[in-house]
Amino acid sequence: MLTKFLSRNKFIIFASVLCIFFLFPTSTYAAHPRLISMIIGAFDSIKVWIIRIATPAAAVAVTSGFLMQKFSFGDEERIRAGKKVVRGSLFAYIFILAIDLVLSTVQLLLTRGD
Repeated sequence: MLTKFLSRNKFIIFASVLCIFFLFPTSTYAAHPRLISMIIGAFDSIKVWIIRIATPAAAVAVTSGFLMQKFSFGDEERIRAGKKVVRGSLFAYIFILAIDLVLSTVQLLLTRGD
């Protein structure tokens, strides 16, 4: 009966073991392995590059939306499309900055716990 239970719920057991492993890493007093340090460094560099790329991309999108509105010559469809482009790009940029803020806060709280 135990093997039947394990075969059906492999995913649930695997997910719970992973959650326990990742939620309580401070219970061991060993240093990070080299692979984990390399993965953490890679995610940090990816985060920095996303912020660096998102800022000019948002500026270009907002500028193109404003230019679309400016040169619409009274066409209501182009004015709406320009407003939609500006609004969407600003929301996306604010979302990226909010994610960066949340990740920085979580990282600060995790490092303070050590």
